[in-house]
Amino acid sequence: VEGVGAMSMNMRQQFTATVTSLEERDERVILLLNDIGVWAFRHLKAAYPNRVHNLGILEQASIGVSAGLALTGYIPIFHTIAPFIVERGYEQLKDDFGYQNLNGNFVSVGGSFDYSALGMTHYCPGDVGALMQIPNMQIVLPGTAKEMDCLMTQAYDNGSPTYFRLSESSNVMEYEVLFGRAVVVKQGAKATVLAVGTMLSPVMEAVADLDVTVLYYTTVRPFDREALVQNMPTNKLLLCEPYYSGALATEIIMTCHDNPVRMDFVGLSCEVPKTYGTVQENMAVFGMDAKSIREKTLTLIEA
Repeated sequence: VEGVGAMSMNMRQQFTATVTSLEERDERVILLLNDIGVWAFRHLKAAYPNRVHNLGILEQASIGVSAGLALTGYIPIFHTIAPFIVERGYEQLKDDFGYQNLNGNFVSVGGSFDYSALGMTHYCPGDVGALMQIPNMQIVLPGTAKEMDCLMTQAYDNGSPTYFRLSESSNVMEYEVLFGRAVVVKQGAKATVLAVGTMLSPVMEAVADLDVTVLYYTTVRPFDREALVQNMPTNKLLLCEPYYSGALATEIIMTCHDNPVRMDFVGLSCEVPKTYGTVQENMAVFGMDAKSIREKTLTLIEA
């Protein structure tokens, strides 16, 4: 698959455009907000006053309302900051959507430390790992605005709850992505590097001249096991995730159970940050920048 230059629109702007398009063509779509993104959707609210609702700071109740809408044939899209969806509303996501396998869409911003200046109440590096424990929950991490549009358009009405993790940053390159499918970005012989979402840019900067395979995952559940099996030239794998590291470790181990894999990890360590800074500064502190990825890749190749 050939990459193309990423578009200038950011993911949140694209989310507004995508939801507007969905509401225009599908009268079942209803957008629920919690005082986040209200201004961005003012024109949509004017056009469809009964299908855009700001419920205020009521995350758990909003998920319950979403479940009621799903049970009556509507398609809810609930949007707010990541910790308020996942960590504050976890029980409702589990009971109302996961256990009943209802169709609904949960779109977050501010995952990991995207809102680095707002402090730890607005950090959410644990969202993907937590959601992996909810049956039927699908998890999507687009790397660019166009990928976000493609994935939401494909998956918004697929019958199961789906979490879309938007990011304030984007990859330099973007791909024609399919829900549930990985992209083979680069093929090599000495190791496999698995990049999730916005980790693709630092990965490609790190390994551009190395003889390794790079797999790009924008959907982490359902996990594309076939792509991994077909692109493991050795048993060496570096897993690069933009959240607490290791969320995909079980999937990888189960996929490779007949051929034990030697793994290393790039991602956030589960600890309280001791520093403040920009997203890029935090990436370097946690060893998620291109320099750190290259060092780990070389160590893995030589092991």
